[in-house]
Amino acid sequence: MKKVGIFVHSQSEAAGKLAEDVSEALRSNGVEEVWVLSDWDHRDLGIDIPGTEMLICLGGDGTVLHAARSVIPHEIPILGVNMGRLGFLAEVRPADLIDYLPRLLAGDYRVESRTMLQARVPDWGVTYHALNDVVVGRRTVSRPVYVEVTANGSRLAIHRCDAVIVSTATGSTAYSLSAGGPILHPESADLIITPVSTHMAVARPIVMPPDTTIDLRVSADKDAIVSVDGQIDHDLDSRQTVTICRSAHCARFVRFSEPKDYYALLSERLDWLRVLRTTDSLDLFDLDVAATPR
Repeated sequence: MKKVGIFVHSQSEAAGKLAEDVSEALRSNGVEEVWVLSDWDHRDLGIDIPGTEMLICLGGDGTVLHAARSVIPHEIPILGVNMGRLGFLAEVRPADLIDYLPRLLAGDYRVESRTMLQARVPDWGVTYHALNDVVVGRRTVSRPVYVEVTANGSRLAIHRCDAVIVSTATGSTAYSLSAGGPILHPESADLIITPVSTHMAVARPIVMPPDTTIDLRVSADKDAIVSVDGQIDHDLDSRQTVTICRSAHCARFVRFSEPKDYYALLSERLDWLRVLRTTDSLDLFDLDVAATPR
Protein backbone atom coordinates (compact mmCIF):
# COMPACT_ATOMS: atom_id res chain seq x y z
CA MET A 1 0.00 0.00 0.00
CA LYS A 2 1.55 3.26 -1.14
CA LYS A 3 -0.92 6.03 -0.20
CA VAL A 4 -3.24 6.27 2.83
CA GLY A 5 -5.47 9.12 3.93
CA ILE A 6 -6.62 9.94 7.46
CA PHE A 7 -9.84 11.89 8.18
CA VAL A 8 -9.78 13.42 11.66
CA HIS A 9 -12.67 14.79 13.71
CA SER A 10 -11.93 18.50 13.84
CA GLN A 11 -12.95 18.97 17.49
CA SER A 12 -11.37 15.85 18.98
CA GLU A 13 -7.96 16.32 20.57
CA ALA A 14 -7.67 12.55 21.05
CA ALA A 15 -8.34 11.98 17.34
CA GLY A 16 -5.60 14.44 16.42
CA LYS A 17 -3.08 12.69 18.67
CA LEU A 18 -4.06 9.27 17.32
CA ALA A 19 -3.64 10.57 13.76
CA GLU A 20 -0.03 11.44 14.54
CA ASP A 21 0.65 7.96 15.95
CA VAL A 22 -1.06 6.22 13.03
CA SER A 23 0.82 8.33 10.46
CA GLU A 24 4.13 7.40 12.03
CA ALA A 25 3.19 3.71 12.21
CA LEU A 26 2.07 3.66 8.56
CA ARG A 27 5.29 5.25 7.33
CA SER A 28 7.41 2.87 9.41
CA ASN A 29 5.54 0.00 7.75
CA GLY A 30 6.42 1.14 4.24
CA VAL A 31 3.53 3.43 3.26
CA GLU A 32 5.08 6.06 1.00
CA GLU A 33 2.51 8.84 1.40
CA VAL A 34 0.16 9.60 4.30
CA TRP A 35 -2.10 12.64 4.23
CA VAL A 36 -4.14 13.94 7.17
CA LEU A 37 -7.19 16.18 6.87
CA SER A 38 -9.82 17.51 9.25
CA ASP A 39 -13.31 16.28 8.42
CA TRP A 40 -14.48 19.89 8.01
CA ASP A 41 -11.41 21.25 6.24
CA HIS A 42 -12.48 22.92 3.01
CA ARG A 43 -9.23 22.16 1.21
CA ASP A 44 -9.73 20.72 -2.27
CA LEU A 45 -9.76 16.95 -1.81
CA GLY A 46 -9.09 16.58 -5.51
CA ILE A 47 -5.43 16.94 -4.60
CA ASP A 48 -5.37 14.17 -1.98
CA ILE A 49 -7.99 11.59 -2.97
CA PRO A 50 -6.65 10.33 -6.35
CA GLY A 51 -4.34 7.37 -5.81
CA THR A 52 -5.39 6.91 -2.18
CA GLU A 53 -5.79 3.20 -1.43
CA MET A 54 -7.28 3.42 2.07
CA LEU A 55 -9.05 6.08 4.13
CA ILE A 56 -8.94 5.84 7.93
CA CYS A 57 -11.61 7.87 9.74
CA LEU A 58 -10.89 8.94 13.30
CA GLY A 59 -14.12 10.29 14.77
CA GLY A 60 -17.78 9.43 15.06
CA ASP A 61 -20.33 8.36 12.48
CA GLY A 62 -20.55 11.94 11.21
CA THR A 63 -16.90 11.84 10.17
CA VAL A 64 -17.52 8.61 8.28
CA LEU A 65 -20.59 10.06 6.54
CA HIS A 66 -18.54 13.02 5.36
CA ALA A 67 -15.75 10.74 4.17
CA ALA A 68 -18.11 8.47 2.21
CA ARG A 69 -19.41 11.44 0.22
CA SER A 70 -15.96 12.96 -0.21
CA VAL A 71 -14.35 9.97 -1.91
CA ILE A 72 -16.97 9.78 -4.69
CA PRO A 73 -16.34 8.73 -7.47
CA HIS A 74 -13.24 6.91 -6.20
CA GLU A 75 -14.00 3.50 -4.67
CA ILE A 76 -11.70 3.86 -1.69
CA PRO A 77 -12.22 1.48 1.26
CA ILE A 78 -12.93 3.28 4.53
CA LEU A 79 -11.88 2.08 7.98
CA GLY A 80 -13.92 3.73 10.72
CA VAL A 81 -12.38 4.16 14.17
CA ASN A 82 -14.96 5.04 16.80
CA MET A 83 -13.97 8.18 18.69
CA GLY A 84 -17.64 9.08 19.27
CA ARG A 85 -20.64 7.54 21.01
CA LEU A 86 -22.61 4.88 19.12
CA GLY A 87 -20.21 4.23 16.27
CA PHE A 88 -22.52 2.17 14.03
CA LEU A 89 -20.17 2.75 11.07
CA ALA A 90 -16.90 2.19 12.92
CA GLU A 91 -15.07 -1.13 12.92
CA VAL A 92 -12.36 -0.77 15.58
CA ARG A 93 -11.72 0.98 18.86
CA PRO A 94 -8.95 3.59 19.09
CA ALA A 95 -6.87 1.42 21.47
CA ASP A 96 -6.88 -1.43 18.94
CA LEU A 97 -6.08 0.51 15.77
CA ILE A 98 -2.28 0.22 15.84
CA ASP A 99 -2.58 -3.56 16.36
CA TYR A 100 -4.85 -3.82 13.32
CA LEU A 101 -2.51 -1.93 10.97
CA PRO A 102 -0.45 -5.01 9.90
CA ARG A 103 -3.66 -6.78 8.85
CA LEU A 104 -4.85 -3.64 7.08
CA LEU A 105 -1.63 -3.26 5.10
CA ALA A 106 -1.56 -6.98 4.27
CA GLY A 107 -5.11 -6.83 2.88
CA ASP A 108 -6.38 -9.22 5.56
CA TYR A 109 -9.93 -7.87 5.70
CA ARG A 110 -13.21 -7.97 3.82
CA VAL A 111 -14.96 -5.04 2.15
CA GLU A 112 -18.61 -4.36 2.88
CA SER A 113 -20.53 -2.38 0.25
CA ARG A 114 -23.24 0.02 1.38
CA THR A 115 -25.94 1.55 -0.81
CA MET A 116 -25.93 5.33 -1.15
CA LEU A 117 -28.64 7.73 -2.30
CA GLN A 118 -28.62 10.29 -5.05
CA ALA A 119 -30.74 13.42 -4.57
CA ARG A 120 -31.43 16.11 -7.12
CA VAL A 121 -33.53 19.26 -7.25
CA PRO A 122 -34.06 19.99 -10.95
CA ASP A 123 -34.12 23.76 -10.42
CA TRP A 124 -30.62 23.66 -8.94
CA GLY A 125 -28.84 21.45 -11.45
CA VAL A 126 -26.80 19.95 -8.58
CA THR A 127 -26.69 16.29 -7.53
CA TYR A 128 -25.96 15.25 -3.94
CA HIS A 129 -25.07 11.82 -2.58
CA ALA A 130 -26.00 10.51 0.87
CA LEU A 131 -25.01 7.44 2.86
CA ASN A 132 -27.67 7.73 5.57
CA ASP A 133 -30.66 9.68 4.34
CA VAL A 134 -32.26 12.57 2.53
CA VAL A 135 -34.90 14.47 4.51
CA VAL A 136 -37.48 16.95 3.26
CA GLY A 137 -39.19 18.82 6.05
CA ARG A 138 -40.01 22.00 7.88
CA ARG A 139 -37.54 24.66 8.91
CA THR A 140 -39.95 26.55 11.19
CA VAL A 141 -40.63 24.58 14.37
CA SER A 142 -44.31 25.45 14.75
CA ARG A 143 -45.39 24.92 11.13
CA PRO A 144 -45.85 21.52 9.45
CA VAL A 145 -45.30 21.00 5.74
CA TYR A 146 -47.20 19.06 3.12
CA VAL A 147 -45.02 16.51 1.34
CA GLU A 148 -46.37 14.66 -1.68
CA VAL A 149 -44.62 11.31 -2.08
CA THR A 150 -44.42 9.73 -5.52
CA ALA A 151 -42.81 6.35 -6.24
CA ASN A 152 -41.87 5.52 -9.84
CA GLY A 153 -44.37 8.07 -11.08
CA SER A 154 -47.31 6.84 -8.96
CA ARG A 155 -48.64 9.10 -6.21
CA LEU A 156 -48.19 7.27 -2.90
CA ALA A 157 -49.23 9.76 -0.23
CA ILE A 158 -49.58 13.38 0.79
CA HIS A 159 -48.34 13.84 4.36
CA ARG A 160 -49.00 16.85 6.59
CA CYS A 161 -45.98 16.30 8.77
CA ASP A 162 -42.70 17.48 10.19
CA ALA A 163 -40.69 15.71 7.49
CA VAL A 164 -40.37 12.71 5.21
CA ILE A 165 -37.16 10.67 5.38
CA VAL A 166 -35.79 8.56 2.54
CA SER A 167 -33.05 6.37 3.97
CA THR A 168 -30.71 3.56 3.04
CA ALA A 169 -30.11 0.43 5.08
CA THR A 170 -27.20 2.27 6.70
CA GLY A 171 -29.53 5.14 7.61
CA SER A 172 -32.15 2.73 8.98
CA THR A 173 -30.44 2.94 12.39
CA ALA A 174 -30.27 6.75 12.30
CA TYR A 175 -33.07 9.36 12.04
CA SER A 176 -35.45 6.88 10.41
CA LEU A 177 -35.18 4.54 13.41
CA SER A 178 -36.05 7.30 15.88
CA ALA A 179 -39.10 8.11 13.73
CA GLY A 180 -40.32 4.51 13.91
CA GLY A 181 -38.73 3.11 10.76
CA PRO A 182 -37.56 -0.51 10.36
CA ILE A 183 -33.98 -1.71 10.64
CA LEU A 184 -32.52 -3.29 7.49
CA HIS A 185 -29.41 -5.41 7.20
CA PRO A 186 -26.60 -2.97 6.29
CA GLU A 187 -25.89 -4.60 2.92
CA SER A 188 -29.53 -4.47 1.82
CA ALA A 189 -30.07 -2.26 -1.23
CA ASP A 190 -33.70 -1.42 -0.35
CA LEU A 191 -34.83 2.12 0.42
CA ILE A 192 -37.09 3.25 3.28
CA ILE A 193 -39.67 6.04 3.24
CA THR A 194 -40.45 7.20 6.78
CA PRO A 195 -42.91 10.04 7.51
CA VAL A 196 -42.21 12.02 10.68
CA SER A 197 -44.98 13.19 13.04
CA THR A 198 -47.85 13.08 10.57
CA HIS A 199 -50.92 15.09 11.56
CA MET A 200 -54.30 13.34 11.85
CA ALA A 201 -53.37 10.51 9.51
CA VAL A 202 -52.33 6.89 9.75
CA ALA A 203 -48.91 6.84 8.11
CA ARG A 204 -46.42 4.01 8.26
CA PRO A 205 -42.87 3.58 6.98
CA ILE A 206 -42.58 1.61 3.77
CA VAL A 207 -39.66 -0.36 2.32
CA MET A 208 -39.14 0.14 -1.41
CA PRO A 209 -37.13 -1.91 -3.93
CA PRO A 210 -33.65 -0.66 -4.89
CA ASP A 211 -34.71 0.55 -8.34
CA THR A 212 -37.40 2.90 -7.00
CA THR A 213 -37.27 6.60 -7.88
CA ILE A 214 -38.91 8.69 -5.16
CA ASP A 215 -40.11 12.26 -5.66
CA LEU A 216 -40.81 14.43 -2.61
CA ARG A 217 -42.76 17.57 -3.53
CA VAL A 218 -43.07 20.09 -0.74
CA SER A 219 -45.83 22.60 -0.11
CA ALA A 220 -45.43 25.02 2.78
CA ASP A 221 -46.45 28.54 3.68
CA LYS A 222 -43.22 28.80 5.67
CA ASP A 223 -39.67 27.73 4.93
CA ALA A 224 -38.92 24.10 4.10
CA ILE A 225 -35.55 22.42 3.69
CA VAL A 226 -33.87 19.38 2.22
CA SER A 227 -31.13 17.85 4.37
CA VAL A 228 -28.48 15.42 3.10
CA ASP A 229 -27.04 13.14 5.80
CA GLY A 230 -27.93 15.84 8.31
CA GLN A 231 -24.82 17.72 7.16
CA ILE A 232 -25.87 19.59 4.02
CA ASP A 233 -29.01 21.73 4.24
CA HIS A 234 -30.71 23.73 1.49
CA ASP A 235 -33.87 25.81 1.50
CA LEU A 236 -36.79 24.63 -0.60
CA ASP A 237 -39.46 26.81 -2.13
CA SER A 238 -43.06 25.68 -2.06
CA ARG A 239 -43.82 23.32 -4.97
CA GLN A 240 -40.19 22.30 -5.41
CA THR A 241 -39.49 18.59 -5.87
CA VAL A 242 -36.54 16.54 -4.63
CA THR A 243 -35.91 13.42 -6.73
CA ILE A 244 -34.18 10.59 -4.86
CA CYS A 245 -32.93 7.24 -6.11
CA ARG A 246 -30.18 4.75 -5.46
CA SER A 247 -26.78 6.23 -6.28
CA ALA A 248 -24.50 4.65 -8.86
CA HIS A 249 -21.79 4.90 -6.19
CA CYS A 250 -21.52 2.91 -2.97
CA ALA A 251 -19.57 3.27 0.25
CA ARG A 252 -16.99 0.56 0.88
CA PHE A 253 -16.12 -0.24 4.50
CA VAL A 254 -13.22 -2.29 5.81
CA ARG A 255 -14.39 -5.08 8.09
CA PHE A 256 -12.26 -7.41 10.22
CA SER A 257 -15.34 -8.99 11.81
CA GLU A 258 -17.55 -11.65 10.24
CA PRO A 259 -20.91 -10.63 8.71
CA LYS A 260 -22.83 -12.53 11.41
CA ASP A 261 -21.28 -10.31 14.08
CA TYR A 262 -23.46 -7.43 12.89
CA TYR A 263 -26.41 -8.62 14.97
CA ALA A 264 -24.35 -8.75 18.15
CA LEU A 265 -23.08 -5.25 17.39
CA LEU A 266 -26.61 -4.01 16.74
CA SER A 267 -27.82 -5.43 20.05
CA GLU A 268 -24.91 -3.82 21.88
CA ARG A 269 -25.35 -0.40 20.24
CA LEU A 270 -29.11 -0.31 20.89
CA ASP A 271 -28.77 -1.81 24.38
CA TRP A 272 -31.41 -4.46 23.74
CA LEU A 273 -30.07 -6.78 26.46
CA ARG A 274 -30.38 -4.24 29.24
CA VAL A 275 -33.10 -6.30 30.94
CA LEU A 276 -30.64 -9.14 31.49
CA ARG A 277 -28.12 -6.82 33.12
CA THR A 278 -30.71 -5.32 35.46
CA THR A 279 -31.94 -8.61 36.91
CA ASP A 280 -28.72 -9.17 38.89
CA SER A 281 -28.16 -12.92 39.26
CA LEU A 282 -31.62 -13.91 37.98
CA ASP A 283 -31.46 -15.82 34.71
CA LEU A 284 -34.75 -15.15 32.95
CA PHE A 285 -34.35 -18.22 30.77
CA ASP A 286 -33.65 -20.64 33.64
CA LEU A 287 -36.98 -20.07 35.37
CA ASP A 288 -39.10 -23.14 36.15
CA VAL A 289 -41.64 -22.87 33.38
CA ALA A 290 -43.74 -25.71 34.87
CA ALA A 291 -44.19 -23.71 38.07
CA THR A 292 -45.42 -20.66 36.23
CA PRO A 293 -49.23 -20.22 36.47
CA ARG A 294 -51.03 -20.34 33.16
